[in-house]
Amino acid sequence: MITRLKCECFTAFDNLDISFSPGVNIIIGENGTGKTHILKAVYSACDITRSKKNFAEKINDVFYPSGKQLGRLVKRSQGSSNGFLEISRDIKTGKDIVLKLSFSNHTTTLEGAKVNGFAKWSDFPMESVFIPVKDMMANAPGFRSLYSLRNLSFEEIYADIIDRAFLPALKGPMDKDRSKLMEILQKAIDGKVVTKNEEFFLKNKQGELEFTLLAEGFRKLGLLWLLIQNGTLLNGSVLFWDEPETNLNPRLQQTVVSILLELQRLGVQIFIATHDYVLLKEFDLALREDDKVQFHTLYRDKKAGTICHNSSDSLDNLDPNAIDSTFGSLIDRQVSKEMGGLGK
Repeated sequence: MITRLKCECFTAFDNLDISFSPGVNIIIGENGTGKTHILKAVYSACDITRSKKNFAEKINDVFYPSGKQLGRLVKRSQGSSNGFLEISRDIKTGKDIVLKLSFSNHTTTLEGAKVNGFAKWSDFPMESVFIPVKDMMANAPGFRSLYSLRNLSFEEIYADIIDRAFLPALKGPMDKDRSKLMEILQKAIDGKVVTKNEEFFLKNKQGELEFTLLAEGFRKLGLLWLLIQNGTLLNGSVLFWDEPETNLNPRLQQTVVSILLELQRLGVQIFIATHDYVLLKEFDLALREDDKVQFHTLYRDKKAGTICHNSSDSLDNLDPNAIDSTFGSLIDRQVSKEMGGLGK
């Protein structure tokens, strides 16, 4: 599991040192505070244990800076500046192993960056998957072959998620826990997902409906169904999901949260970035005492302008909480409007 991210002068961060829960990590914060950057950085470190890519190359492909110049990921400043990104991981040996990428704002090639710890890090493969905000399931036909042959302006997370979705099912009978999760998802989307000629369909009693005609919220649940079916999400794997609430009816968020908490109980580490009050409250209401869930808030220091963070095991103790504050302000404005109407 991933235990820690530490960085200096990396993308939006001057200095960040954040420790993670082995279960669910929920990251909130206003726009521009680096939530997605944390997910992308940690995902890149996880994926290279499988792809065997150089860490600098994977970071470059996932963040996709202009001109694919790695140095553009160093936080902008006048003159020369050096940055680093460090990810720590627990492999049950009593001491974390560390993967570190160091580079400067003048680094234009991958060879100009320095990677430490890659050999030992890659000795311990792990499954990981990144679900981006933008749905790619309806765009899957032909995308992989096009991406491999052409320079497309897509971060590699989009090609990666399609690759994970196309993985065939594992051999042998499915265990009861995974079967239970798939049944919950099948009920929510009223069917199961099938693949034909690089195209996804929702299959039920009425027939097969192609994903291009399917509501995007159902596509997300269908993707989750595929990742559970094909064994991508098993004990020891890591799931990254950027804004799972996007295009999802609030009624289905309870289903998503119950699935994610159950995956955590089965040994999947989860990272989520969200802006949604309902999703936060669904987690808060569904938590059991033995669940390992940590809330992280990113915020900008008003004086220095730098991005800081706080973490808490309790949503009530998370401060500042931009989502809760905004929702509270909305209620106050509603009450004020209604009270104003009473005086007329």
